[in-house]
Amino acid sequence: MRQLALTVQSSEVKSTLDAAQKHGLTLFAQIDAHERNEARQMLILEAPNKRIEGFLADVENTSSLRTLFAPQGIISLRPPASEPESQMVDIQPRSPLEVFLGALQNIGSWPGFLGYAVVGGVIVWIGLFTESIFLLVAAMLIAPFAGPAMTLAIATARGDANLLERSLLRYIAALAASITTAFLLSLAFDQQIATELMIETSMRSTVSLLLPLAAGVAGALNLVQSERSSLVSGAATGMLVAAALAPPAGLIGMGLAIGQMDIVLSSLWALGIQIVGINLAGCAVFRIYGMRTEGARYPRGKGWISITSLVISMAGLAALLILQFSNVPQFQQSSVSQRVSALVVEELDRSPEIRLVTVNSHFTRSRDQGDNPVWVSVQVQATLNEREASALADRIENRVESEFPITALVDLTAKD
Repeated sequence: MRQLALTVQSSEVKSTLDAAQKHGLTLFAQIDAHERNEARQMLILEAPNKRIEGFLADVENTSSLRTLFAPQGIISLRPPASEPESQMVDIQPRSPLEVFLGALQNIGSWPGFLGYAVVGGVIVWIGLFTESIFLLVAAMLIAPFAGPAMTLAIATARGDANLLERSLLRYIAALAASITTAFLLSLAFDQQIATELMIETSMRSTVSLLLPLAAGVAGALNLVQSERSSLVSGAATGMLVAAALAPPAGLIGMGLAIGQMDIVLSSLWALGIQIVGINLAGCAVFRIYGMRTEGARYPRGKGWISITSLVISMAGLAALLILQFSNVPQFQQSSVSQRVSALVVEELDRSPEIRLVTVNSHFTRSRDQGDNPVWVSVQVQATLNEREASALADRIENRVESEFPITALVDLTAKD
């Protein structure tokens, strides 16, 4: 429930109240008012969230209409006093108008926005350089990527070219600031090689698409849900969006500084799929909750702009997925590592006398792009001489290389 305060000429009170009744708004008070020595009437209305935009669309052509819209929820109490719980529940989603106006406010100030992008880049760099995961979490809280991500999704749902352009500009500026910061810090501190956390973070999975889709849905839901019906804070959903974007941005800058182009390409792919995935998922949620290309107070929306933005996003997503699944293991190292470990377990199960202790498979970034083997460390409990252990390692290597277009190096240790 929201509160609207309107001032109208006395002759237009009836038509305004008729429109309010039509859309389910309730008159709370009618007050005599003056504006520049002109007598007017102030109407204070209680408005269900989803009815606000339709009501304003009906009355926006009223001459000299002035509207004050309080975006905070209100609690309206009516008799009987014994039933407050039925009167205080505010579970309606926000109106599309409120979400859109909030997006316009979000694209205002630049200094603070770029300042947070730089600080986020500094903390990402420190976290990756010192291998401190908690600093990566801190960077996700600070990085200001959720704002442009959500305004871009709103612009796509609305078909608003102006908002689309400004959102993309802020997106690019924030990412460029974070990338440049990480690049300069790597040069300043003479970083020469990638840390283990950099290598681990740069590995991609076949399920990488799920993160931006989840981030887009969560971010959009946080914007459309009423403050009293959401159990998740805006900071938490903003962190989820930043989790998809902040580490790859830092990795690009650091990879460029040390000449690790496989890290750069992997992170560029990750940024691309995060941007289009968040945009598509967020746009879908906003559409489900009633955001359209035209509505009260924003006539700029164009259907063809919305369609074009969606088509470009879907084409980009399709291209990135094709690139991922046609380049094994370049954009699937994390998933391939797990599948290699599963193959090792399957191969060892063929020999009941050999009991598996541990198996660990991972790729490195120590060689040129596309030339990194998978290192498989296997420990088993069995009585094997050197020749038998070597034969078992060769068998595992052949099995892995027959399944994937990669080189496998197996380090097998057998103890009785």
